[in-house]
Amino acid sequence: MYNYDTVVDAINGLKKRGFIIDFNLAFKQSICEESSECLTPSDYFIIETYRFEGDSNPSDEDIVYALESKDGKIKGIFTGAFGMYNDSTDLSKLQNHH
Repeated sequence: MYNYDTVVDAINGLKKRGFIIDFNLAFKQSICEESSECLTPSDYFIIETYRFEGDSNPSDEDIVYALESKDGKIKGIFTGAFGMYNDSTDLSKLQNHH
């Protein structure tokens, strides 16, 4: 696992390592606007997770997920707040890659 000091460092590091798709969640699917790919949580694994806690500002709290489709063809990034700033997006169905 890599170590990153900031969210920006994590995103840039993951992109250099091939996680180039920026995923968004809508209607319980991840949406990639660049390729119009739609995946459900059962279609991919969480490969890596990086959690950042804001030292002085709770709004700086963020989590970065490195995601890969089960067939290995799609690698991307999803970011989201946690704690009180979480938008209640259900990520519970995402599976960690073992």
